[in-house]
Amino acid sequence: MNEETFPGPIEIPLSTAQVWEKRFQDDTTIEDPKKKVKAFLIPRESLEKVLELETEAVWAYIGINDDNEKTLLFVGAELDPKTNKYINVYGPPKSEQNKAEGGPVEIVYDGARPSPPF
Repeated sequence: MNEETFPGPIEIPLSTAQVWEKRFQDDTTIEDPKKKVKAFLIPRESLEKVLELETEAVWAYIGINDDNEKTLLFVGAELDPKTNKYINVYGPPKSEQNKAEGGPVEIVYDGARPSPPF
């Protein structure tokens, strides 16, 4: 992806987000200080979509996408009064993804690009 095609798709299925998060957790490579991610460029649309969930907070998970780039994955968060812990609140399922996946697909918001290289 390059800056001309920013942000690209911002809605991804939860199953994809889980793979990306695990990839980040399992990553043991040492970063070259010259290439170490210092910031993320976040599309306004990603923030607006997660804010439309009207949750009291937002999780920003770190993942490594299919292009081997670090990314942020945005998920709404609500306090569970029973456990006193914040739980994930996903975006509404997309009907076209439901047909392809065979059932409701929970949505996570992405689109962030790491700097460097972007």
